[in-house]
Amino acid sequence: MIADVHHANTVVIVLHEIYGINKHISGVCEKTSKHGMDSIAPDMLNGRAPFSYDQEMLAYNYFIGSVGFENAFQQVKSVLHTARANYEKVYVLGYSVGATLAWLCSETGLCDLAIGFYGSRIRDHLEIKPTCPVLLFFPTEEKAFDVDDLIVRLSNFDTIQIAKLDGHHGFADPYSRRHNKKSSRKACREIISFIKKDRT
Repeated sequence: MIADVHHANTVVIVLHEIYGINKHISGVCEKTSKHGMDSIAPDMLNGRAPFSYDQEMLAYNYFIGSVGFENAFQQVKSVLHTARANYEKVYVLGYSVGATLAWLCSETGLCDLAIGFYGSRIRDHLEIKPTCPVLLFFPTEEKAFDVDDLIVRLSNFDTIQIAKLDGHHGFADPYSRRHNKKSSRKACREIISFIKKDRT
């Protein structure tokens, strides 16, 4: 777990991809601190060293077989319960599997907003009814699912804001070969605007 705590009144719970807490997640926590918010990144791999990007299938099989969405969700909810008792505002920011977990968190009442990047498995949990504002980012190129179809299916929710940005799954990760600098910067601007709405 990473905990970048400066006793701010807002904390961002950063949820990693199948790879674990890597340089990308550490960097997100550092950026969060620069914006005057604390950050906590739970280690959903439970102490296992992060996977490299060329170990994608190994990382996926490990997460599904040894961690699982339900166990990860229970772990994240425990972190949210603790954060809710100590912070005025609790935000969740997730990437890929972390984005799907952020989506699941959005109806728990434990967070004030949820943000997710390329959460492909959100399509398996369309029964969720968010109780807080949700901002979702999807790439224009996605091999795992039909982005446009999912966006249409999510359009019935008034609390959800969706952005489809140029690039592939991983476009917001500066360490990924799929990184798209322009789309990543646009996403950052949208996140800042989204958070400002909640804090004013």
